[in-house]
Amino acid sequence: MKKLLPVIGFVTIFIQLCFTQSSQFVTVKDKQFHINGQPYYFLGSNIWFGANMGMAGEQGDRDRLTKELDYLKLLGINNLRVMGASEGKQFNTVRPSIQPELGIFEESILQGLDFLLAEMGKRNMYAVVFLNNYWVWSGGMSQYVAWEKNIEVPNPFLPPYDWHHFMNFSSQFYYSKKMNDAFKKYIEKIVKRTNTITGKKYKDDPAIMAWQLANEPRPGSGAEGKQHFTAFSKWIDETSNYIKSIDNNHLVSTGNEGLAGCLESEEVFKEIHQYEGIDYMTFHLWILNWRWFLPHKADSTYPIAEKKAAQYIKDHIDFANEAGKPIVIEEFGIPRDLHSYNPASATVYRDKYYDMIFRMIYENSKNGGPLVGSNFWAWGGFGKVREPKEAVWKEGDDYTGDPPQEPQGRNSVFVTDSSTIEILSRYCELMNGLK
Repeated sequence: MKKLLPVIGFVTIFIQLCFTQSSQFVTVKDKQFHINGQPYYFLGSNIWFGANMGMAGEQGDRDRLTKELDYLKLLGINNLRVMGASEGKQFNTVRPSIQPELGIFEESILQGLDFLLAEMGKRNMYAVVFLNNYWVWSGGMSQYVAWEKNIEVPNPFLPPYDWHHFMNFSSQFYYSKKMNDAFKKYIEKIVKRTNTITGKKYKDDPAIMAWQLANEPRPGSGAEGKQHFTAFSKWIDETSNYIKSIDNNHLVSTGNEGLAGCLESEEVFKEIHQYEGIDYMTFHLWILNWRWFLPHKADSTYPIAEKKAAQYIKDHIDFANEAGKPIVIEEFGIPRDLHSYNPASATVYRDKYYDMIFRMIYENSKNGGPLVGSNFWAWGGFGKVREPKEAVWKEGDDYTGDPPQEPQGRNSVFVTDSSTIEILSRYCELMNGLK
């Protein structure tokens, strides 16, 4: 992998000579993904900021975006989970957003998404596009609710609000016919959009693997959240069917975290993934956020966290086998050693964690199991953090893999992380070699 960086400048010419636009949609048969009748396995990443970076002019950075895609392609990564919607202009949210006001859309960012998908298509890469967000960092459900009520979002990063309050506020979205009608209009706008670069409608573009209902949709928090189970499940059924009614080419997934995103209810997790409109299952794994792993006590907490993580993966493999659908672990990551935000600091525990997860995925895929893909969180690539200590994103900063609400560099994998890059390269080769 040490030779990867020097050759990156030659990749664009190589791509133009050797690759054509993706022409085959990803499909599902039994518990596997397929492209043109052949099994499709992938080690992918999250690069949520792709549309914003794809904007023309000073607000975007198309040169860096193509450089990132070239690097990822050389690495063997051909699947990217990206943000396809952002709303409002709240504190610590994505700026600029696609829909700063209800029904008002920033065409420049949508053209950034055009550029991203066109460039991915050239490289035979596939996008999973999420269309909403349960969390505050891109607006999402809470912004829709705030628009309807004509109030501010109860941002959990600002007093007097907390996460419990915010989560149940966000869950009110499932009950709002007015806001879901607005959301469906946005879905239609995106799905039927004509790419200004390729001239192809999104619904006819094989570079899109799947539409995802939202990033980490949950029923809510605590006892109050359990009261939203029925509305939550109904929303997933109705919204997935709506997408299928206007686009019969693409897969649809929930974006759900698994048991952690269903208040630990196996029944709810199984139910929301058994609907006909949902083609495959998803889950996420956050051992730091769930307090299984404490970076400042890594020696004592990591072994226990790893065992819990392995069991969490096994449990969701069992759920997928029972459902007869493929499953993807599409978010996982931990900070650098000692919770450092300095890109020069060590990644010993992250590397152990990645190796364990990728090994489990590979062994499962090799043996015909349903866990056939991953998207680690997240690709920071050539991005630079403003300062090597806790600093959230500000307009003008480089995009990294960390959303605006989190310290930049927290979970990002940069091109300078040579030991992590080696692990990614090794498992990409293994996953891409499966038949």
